[in-house]
Amino acid sequence: MDGPKFSKGEAIRFGWETMKKNLGFFIVLMIIVGIIQIVPDFVSDLYAENNPALWLLIFICAYILNCLVAMGQIEITLKLCDDRKPRLDDLFSCANLLLKYIAVSILYSLIVLGGLILLIIPGIIFAIKYQFCIYFLVDQNTGIMESLKKSGEITDGAKLDLFLFGWILAGIVLLGALCLLVGLFAAVPTAMVAHAWVFRVLNAKAGLPRADVEIAAEERVVEDAAEEDDSEARRKRPWKKW
Repeated sequence: MDGPKFSKGEAIRFGWETMKKNLGFFIVLMIIVGIIQIVPDFVSDLYAENNPALWLLIFICAYILNCLVAMGQIEITLKLCDDRKPRLDDLFSCANLLLKYIAVSILYSLIVLGGLILLIIPGIIFAIKYQFCIYFLVDQNTGIMESLKKSGEITDGAKLDLFLFGWILAGIVLLGALCLLVGLFAAVPTAMVAHAWVFRVLNAKAGLPRADVEIAAEERVVEDAAEEDDSEARRKRPWKKW
C-alpha cells in the first residue's frame, strides 16, 4: 500500500511564490530573529568568565526566547499555507506551549541521538520520521507522545521523498548563503514555507484534522451567534436604523 506522497517541485514553488509575496515581512522577521539569536550570545560571552551566574541567567533567557521564536516561525509558515495573514507578534504566540515544546524537543533529540549511536542510519530514519512533531504541537496543541505518533503516521511511506527534500532545502539555503548572505532573506523563508506546505499535504493525505479547519468552524459559530444577537436586537428595537 502506497504511503502519502508529495510533490517536491510544487512545495518549492509554493515556498518561492509565498516568499515573494511577503518578502518585506520576511526581511523584518529574519532581522528580529537574528537579533534574538545573536545579541544574547554576544552579551553572555562578555560575562562568561567574570560572572558565571549572570552568564547562566542570560543563557536560560536566550534558550527560552529561541524556543518561542522556533514555535512562532512554524505558526507563521502554517498561517501562510492556510492563506491567513501572519503578524510579527506571532513569533511569541505559542508561549503557552513552551514546556511541552522543550519536552518534545528533548525527546526527539534523544531518539535521533540513540539511533545515530546504534548504526547512524536508524538515527536518520528517526529524524525524518518524527520531524513534524513540533508542527503538530504548534498546530494542534497535541501531547508530547501524540506529537511524535502523528508525525510518524504522516511520514509513513514518504521517508525517501522527505530525505531527498531535506537535501533540496539545504541546497537552497546554501545557495542563499553563497549570495553574500543577502540571498538568505529569500532562501530561508522559501525553505521554511515549503517545509510547512509538505506538512499540510502529508497531514491531509493521512486524513488527520487541521487546526485551520477547526478555527474556521469556530469563526462560523461566532459569526452565527453574532447574527442571532443582531436579529434579536432588531426585533426588540425595530425603529432603530442599522
